[in-house]
Amino acid sequence: MSFKPPSFLISATPGQGLSPLDVELAGEKADMLARAGRKLEKALEKLEAARSSGEAVSEAVDDAADAAWALFIQRELCGLRRQADAVRLYGIPKDVMARLGAGKRRETG
Repeated sequence: MSFKPPSFLISATPGQGLSPLDVELAGEKADMLARAGRKLEKALEKLEAARSSGEAVSEAVDDAADAAWALFIQRELCGLRRQADAVRLYGIPKDVMARLGAGKRRETG
């Protein structure tokens, strides 16, 4: 997906307005942020379903934590530094937040 700003924002003079490359990069960042948000929403839905059925909750928490971590990284790339806003917006549970950045659990035996 790409978007084009009004023509007065695109300037051939360096230092004025946005270059076509800047516009394309901003569009790609926004698209990736939206995809990361949708992926987190799906992971949280699967977690809720696992909790209600009582199956594979640990794996669902890991998947949700991975999706939240990816969203937080994408938000930072877009200049959004307050992750508390995303936690509140998406309703990320505390057990998911506790596993952010942690490797997946390995079964021993």
